[in-house]
Amino acid sequence: MHSLSFSSSLLPPSVSTRSSPRLLSLQLRRLKFDTTRLWSCSLSPTVPSFPKKLFYLLCRRPPSASATTPSEGAAPVVNVEDFYEKDWSFLESMETGSSDHAQKIERIVKAGEISESSRVLVSIGSEAFIDHLMESSPSQLLLVVHDSLFVLACVKEKYDKVKCWQGELTYVPEKWSPLDVVFLYFLPALPFSLDEILKMLSERCSPGARIVISHPQGRKGLEEQRQKQDPDHVVVSELPDSSTLQTFAKKHSFEVTKFVDEPGLYLAVLKFSIA
Repeated sequence: MHSLSFSSSLLPPSVSTRSSPRLLSLQLRRLKFDTTRLWSCSLSPTVPSFPKKLFYLLCRRPPSASATTPSEGAAPVVNVEDFYEKDWSFLESMETGSSDHAQKIERIVKAGEISESSRVLVSIGSEAFIDHLMESSPSQLLLVVHDSLFVLACVKEKYDKVKCWQGELTYVPEKWSPLDVVFLYFLPALPFSLDEILKMLSERCSPGARIVISHPQGRKGLEEQRQKQDPDHVVVSELPDSSTLQTFAKKHSFEVTKFVDEPGLYLAVLKFSIA
């Protein structure tokens, strides 16, 4: 897969990628289409910025058309019914807008020690967190990895220079390596074990790279999300305790340099210690 390109002018009139991920997802879910009402999108498999595999998965011919691959230059169609995805709107609920919350986000970002030459990856980040990174911490590369096409479309609409990759963290292509800073902003949503995640990152990180695992509302906030705001069961794991983190960090040549596990904030920093 490659970076995401999305055209807001080709969405249905009631939908705009300038909307928040929550609103965009809800708008698209509420659209009622039958199998023959299709809307066009000018996404070509020949455009390098759009993932070819994802293109052929999402874009298909109407039933009456030929089943062959769309010819070059042809405008494919997208069946909106195929765009069902998990509801990630609860991530935005973490962004309270209070001064206390802003300070927590600032702590999380500063823990990454980003410089202008840094290559940064954010996995399962909120729109507000991406906004803060763009405003406060310029870097050589910012790669946003998310399961949601709608979240990525919103990010790409606002920040064209940001690289976006739709899919699981462990399958991110090596072309963006080596990484200097990785923010696992919402680790409990990743369907992989901590062991698997750190193994992959140890193969993609530069010496001295920093992995920042966080939750701006801590374990209590995570549990509330699980019980009240997670209808699609996005939360699939817990935040690791100190002992677990130390065990797997050491296994993959990381050193735990900071560990904060407070009722209202979870923040762990791992430094890649391989020479």
